[in-house]
Amino acid sequence: MTNDLMHLLAVTIVIASATFFTRALPFIFFSSVETPAILSTIEKNLPPMILLLLVFYCLKDVHWFQSPYGTPELFTIIIITGLHLWKRNAMLSIFIGTGLYMFLVQYDVFSILFS
Repeated sequence: MTNDLMHLLAVTIVIASATFFTRALPFIFFSSVETPAILSTIEKNLPPMILLLLVFYCLKDVHWFQSPYGTPELFTIIIITGLHLWKRNAMLSIFIGTGLYMFLVQYDVFSILFS
């Protein structure tokens, strides 16, 4: 085997081992004791915090002072917020939100209105 292949194999083994042990450690440590309250709090609140960070990340490059003034982004956020509050289905919100935003951006729906 070449050095590149050996390097690739070694990196894959290290990454797979690290992933396995980080997934297995909580089961090993907390199998006989009650889960600490802080971990329960993190488990409950981490997904919404990550989604909020993703929203901020997606909005960082919006040109708020140029046409269409962030209208596709804000319109999609409003629609998806309403849809999610109504249906409470994350996958539906993700797929509808992505599709709606792509439609609005690809067909320049709001650029036509502001020109």
